[in-house]
Amino acid sequence: MSAHSQRRIDASAEQALLEAIDRWVEREVRPVVMHHDHNDIWPAELVEQMKEMGLFGATIGQDYEGLGLPATTYAKIIAKISSYWMAITGIVNSHLIMAAAVERFGTEDQKQQWLPKFASGEIRGGLALTEPDAGTDLQAIRTTAVRDGDDYIINGTKTWITNGIQGSCFAVLVKTDPKAEPRYNGMSFFVCPKGPGFSVGKKFDKLGYKAIDSAELVFENYRVPAANLIGGKEGQGFFQATGGLELGRINVAARGVGLAEGSLRLATAYAQVRKTMGKPIAQHQAIQLKLGEMVTRAEAARLLVTNAAEAYDRGERCDMEAGMAKYFASEAAVRNSEEAMRIFGGYSYSKEYEIERFYRDALLMCIGEGTNEMQRMIIAKQWLKRNPA
Repeated sequence: MSAHSQRRIDASAEQALLEAIDRWVEREVRPVVMHHDHNDIWPAELVEQMKEMGLFGATIGQDYEGLGLPATTYAKIIAKISSYWMAITGIVNSHLIMAAAVERFGTEDQKQQWLPKFASGEIRGGLALTEPDAGTDLQAIRTTAVRDGDDYIINGTKTWITNGIQGSCFAVLVKTDPKAEPRYNGMSFFVCPKGPGFSVGKKFDKLGYKAIDSAELVFENYRVPAANLIGGKEGQGFFQATGGLELGRINVAARGVGLAEGSLRLATAYAQVRKTMGKPIAQHQAIQLKLGEMVTRAEAARLLVTNAAEAYDRGERCDMEAGMAKYFASEAAVRNSEEAMRIFGGYSYSKEYEIERFYRDALLMCIGEGTNEMQRMIIAKQWLKRNPA
């Protein structure tokens, strides 16, 4: 983890970066979000702009032409964007988890080969872990890779893969030894560019998280060079994949913060202009009780995310901190979006208002990057480990 342990950013540089993100969101994102969300259209022009801003290299080290941002700064960027449109942050997040796996566990040759192209956005992609019968239980995957000379031959199906259609390269978790016990010892992680034998199945039509392609990836006798085995050694894949999930959980938690803050912002503005009984509803006690809870929830979520990101930047194991942040912030997003729906009343159900999108998008945060049921178990296990009787 040393790649992350020394990351620092000057406060004024961070401020300038966040202000640039604010301007971009205001000028480019806000005018097009409803069009893309309602019609489920891939935001090609926004992706190009994110490339130009260097966001596809946000957490990739400067040695490999990335921005080399600490996780704390990265989380602030993700929360800012998500407070207006959560979905587009997923395009960057899945890509950066793939990059983190290569940067933390890859050989020097692999880092030189892949990271500069990941950082520039020339090669974009994501993480292929989930399968039809293996979500939270990663050890149940069935996709296999069999050695054949200088290659491996991969067969299997991955599902719910973000960037599946638009991405060109994925970090794919496979079984190189299906008979291994314990099962995680038989798992390996490969960098797999699209090519013969690697096809995209169906695109999922989702409740929320629109405009982002979540799809099935199908491998039929797909050949990948042995040189693409991350770290060059079989059997390390489970730890490499779950190691990257710490950053992923911090990202999902930051998205939760953004959704919680965005819902609060919309509700706060609406409550001051909507009048009942001759006064703005913000002056009614029932609405004030909701707003008081919402602002506290959003702030608590933000502080938990900061705490997890700081632990990550120090190079410490932070699955407990990342789990707490992800669990609390995603639940905060759901509660705040629901309360905002109630504050908007009947209008909340209209697609002319933005709040319904926050409500649809928030629910995914409780499921993605490990369910919140799983997070609570991880938190408890780590807590017990740190506090033996």
